[in-house]
Amino acid sequence: MRKTIIAGNWKMHKNQAESKALITAVLEGVSQMKGETLPDIVLCPVFLSLPLAAETLKSLKEKHGEVLNTCYVGAQNMDYHESGAFTGEIAPGMLTDIGLTHVIIGHSERRQYFAETNASVNLKTRAALANKLVPIVCVGETLDEREAGLTDQVIRRQVASALEELDKDQVAKIVVAYEPVWAIGTGKNCESTEANRVCKMIRETINELYATNVADAIPVLYGGSVKPSTIVEQMEQSDIDGALVGGASLKAEDFLPIIKGGAGRSKLMGTRA
Repeated sequence: MRKTIIAGNWKMHKNQAESKALITAVLEGVSQMKGETLPDIVLCPVFLSLPLAAETLKSLKEKHGEVLNTCYVGAQNMDYHESGAFTGEIAPGMLTDIGLTHVIIGHSERRQYFAETNASVNLKTRAALANKLVPIVCVGETLDEREAGLTDQVIRRQVASALEELDKDQVAKIVVAYEPVWAIGTGKNCESTEANRVCKMIRETINELYATNVADAIPVLYGGSVKPSTIVEQMEQSDIDGALVGGASLKAEDFLPIIKGGAGRSKLMGTRA
């Protein structure tokens, strides 16, 4: 069984008060979805709001009980060092210390604006796993690469690099997010069938690398201008197991329908369970 995961990447939005209001609105809305088979829901605020988000989640879990047991707080980034003279960075152990469970690694904006490389993505993935964090590893091609017919080559290279020196048991604990760079924050959306083709190719690439079917159980998400109007069609695809949501995760009235669109959608070997 592959989990369905709906993750919200808030990027550099929301101060403390706004973050608390949003996480409260989302989780209160989720608490009303009783009777639904809910996806895993991962909320990723800015660093300064992470402790507040973790405390708010804990408080609301105490209030609403097991209906929120599939809700988590994650970070948008981290350093791969355990500690040291790395001004401005956050170590993985600092994330687990405040109760975080997930971390986004290698988002295209990190690669584009902050010199993230395939090598650093690998180091961070390994560090996340060593600290019992679930890495949501992002891969995706630029518009130039897509137009040059290089999508598959680029994605395969990014996946292989991210997984270097990981054994199959470690790989089984990761989540992969396919985010075509040209569709992030642009309003452009990759056709669902094409997104599914790439997600399937990601799974096949991992299985080929490990000469096993380990990837059959790995969630592969789609990200790139995901909206309430697109989520149902995306979730109907055989190899899309959820979404990494940007702008539409910043309003509860947009994000809750996306969560609901992922409800009851766990998949077994590419078939609806």
